[in-house]
Amino acid sequence: MEKSSYFLFGGTNFNKKKFAPDFAKFKNCTEDDDSNKKVNFFVEEEDTEEQKEKVVVSSKKRKRRSSNSVPVEGFDVFKSSKKALAKGKAEEGDTNNDILEDPKKELNRQIERDALSRKQYNIHVSGNNIPPPLKSFAELSSRYGCKGYILRNLAELGFKEPTPIQRQAIPVLLSGRECFACAPTGSGKTVAFICPMLIKLKRPSTDGIRAVILSPARELAAQTAREGKKLIKGSNFHIRLMTKPLVKTADFSKLRCDVLISTPMRLKRAIKAKKIDLSKVEYLVLDESDKLFEQSLLKQIDCVVKACSNPLIIRSLFSATLPDSVEELARSIMHDAVRVIIGRKNTASETVKQKLVFAGTEEGKLLALRQSFAESLNPPVLIFVQSKERAKELYDELKCENIRAGVIHSDLPPGERENAVDQFRAGEKWVLIATDVIARGMDFKGINCVINYDFPDSASAYIHRIGRSGRAGRSGEAITFYTEQDVPFLRNIANMMMSSGCEVPSWIMSLKKKKWRKHRPRRDSISTQPKADKNDKDV
Repeated sequence: MEKSSYFLFGGTNFNKKKFAPDFAKFKNCTEDDDSNKKVNFFVEEEDTEEQKEKVVVSSKKRKRRSSNSVPVEGFDVFKSSKKALAKGKAEEGDTNNDILEDPKKELNRQIERDALSRKQYNIHVSGNNIPPPLKSFAELSSRYGCKGYILRNLAELGFKEPTPIQRQAIPVLLSGRECFACAPTGSGKTVAFICPMLIKLKRPSTDGIRAVILSPARELAAQTAREGKKLIKGSNFHIRLMTKPLVKTADFSKLRCDVLISTPMRLKRAIKAKKIDLSKVEYLVLDESDKLFEQSLLKQIDCVVKACSNPLIIRSLFSATLPDSVEELARSIMHDAVRVIIGRKNTASETVKQKLVFAGTEEGKLLALRQSFAESLNPPVLIFVQSKERAKELYDELKCENIRAGVIHSDLPPGERENAVDQFRAGEKWVLIATDVIARGMDFKGINCVINYDFPDSASAYIHRIGRSGRAGRSGEAITFYTEQDVPFLRNIANMMMSSGCEVPSWIMSLKKKKWRKHRPRRDSISTQPKADKNDKDV
């Protein structure tokens, strides 16, 4: 058989003699005729039935041959166009999937990193689309455009890195979300709500009050104002404390004020007198919110909330204790709020060493107090009693001794209350006798010991009282005196001591837990003088 470039059936044997005429015709075909045939193959013509049958048969043979043949590398004519197209689409789809999957993978990695960070700092959150916690204060500048003066002031105040509540609450508020937060006493909650407020307000304005902070006590409001003014140092912001003279004489339409700090009653009076417009307030903070939501203050809070009528307002609640009832009220006035809990909810600070002391009677408590002072008086010491009358009595007993004691209660004029706090801060007074009026939020640097002279009337009162010690990571001590009247409620205190890592005698833990309903028994007057001698003097 002759070899020819036109011969397409290599490897097939032909009988040359038998097919000589046909082979000669095939051999003599010109290239033009061949190309015409190829073109004509794709042209639609009317074929006879016999030709159609031949085409069908030949196509079947080609299919069988192509299925059994091995594809030649680099020769694409015999490859299926459908397979190539499908393969191309698959590769394109894989590329698109990789592009889509990369953001999802990165998002999942970010969620894992946030979860690990929250676990490290004992942060518990609930809500939708919660922003990641801060790694450092430097992130305030890179993520949120914080001005340099705020970072400088934080450094001057000794904040090297954010506390757990600051790590999570600040990003939540800066992202425009409402939140209610519960964190231990002395954990930096004030900075956690003032700092994002200043960042979001950006610059001072003459349009009126843009932020309101409510505190349950005048002393706490004054302290918050002092801390806020330290943070705005170097800026043109104006933070003002609502005082009686301000309510009576000030014209708030002309008074420059960006942030107003007040107690509920004073602000309510200004609203009722139509001396103040809160319709442009962008931020409303309820500090010590569980106290503000008590029945006696609800009407005042309701008045303020209604006056802050800006539809874009951001509300936030902060406290060391957050009962379920307060959470329900918070959700009723807040939209899509984020819940932030540091550590275990409603627990005492772990940096405070807590101790229970049985004194037997009221006389026994006074003797125990004098004995502890004689053995080791390590000022400053804060003593809590259950009423202003008992505060006066205990002060009268201690003022004649060689102890620099002061007293603060609600009957004192505002000036005397401020002086008592200032003298205690300055170290002029070693011991301060107080009611629960300063149990909340007041930050006294370096209080070594808190003494619950009278048994606290609730779990939250106990947490806030002993929280005046062991603040900002420092260690402290808390001593609670109890008498026979207090024993039924002893288990309640013991449970909180156990939850914060303190040791409690087993016999106390075996007592039945009694429901705590404002435990304020009628107590004998505070005096070591026998009752008979007192009666003789009265006569």
